[in-house]
Amino acid sequence: MFRGNHPAKVDEKGRLKLPSAFKQLVDATSVTQFYVTSTDGKSAEIWPLPEWEKREQQLADSSTMDDAVRKYLNVTSYYGQQVEMDNQARLLLPQILRNAAQLDGEVTVFGMRTYLEVHNREIFEQNLAANQLTADDRKAMAEILRHKG
Repeated sequence: MFRGNHPAKVDEKGRLKLPSAFKQLVDATSVTQFYVTSTDGKSAEIWPLPEWEKREQQLADSSTMDDAVRKYLNVTSYYGQQVEMDNQARLLLPQILRNAAQLDGEVTVFGMRTYLEVHNREIFEQNLAANQLTADDRKAMAEILRHKG
């Protein structure tokens, strides 16, 4: 399970070196293939291919006529590419996505349980205030956790 925030860099060729904490988790599962995509063009999502395939199956099990599913597939296909991790733990980020999300130089890589999320570090930090939990958010989280436990 991917957790936490690990700063990283995207090199001049558009490759992200996987932070070592995440690389250890990937190595434990012997995954080398990933699906790199986005749902909004503001950040990248890096899915171990088996996890992405589970998501595809969930979508296939839903109605293919569902407008939200169609939109989701259109956007994730537009930004998406299947990539292989090289022997230096680097992943090539798709050019369209790198440009849209300004993923060059300093980035932050968040563990989101089953996938990684990559943000331009400067832009994320500028918008950090918008990501702070409000009192209503805390109340909603407490309610969710109370019912799950």
